[in-house]
Amino acid sequence: MDLFCDHCGRPAEDGDHAACLAARTMEPPRYCPQCRRRLVVQVTPRSWSARCSVHGASGG
Repeated sequence: MDLFCDHCGRPAEDGDHAACLAARTMEPPRYCPQCRRRLVVQVTPRSWSARCSVHGASGG
């Protein structure tokens, strides 16, 4: 279960994140959903990768 929104970094249960979900269709995550740390994000023409210093990497 995600504790934080991976787009805006606010708590997941805090308000409506419909705009965040819409933005995430075109953009990679910016915050770790587990600890709220800012992710190291790399975007290439075909994909993206994101890495949290504590929880590791994810890709899309």
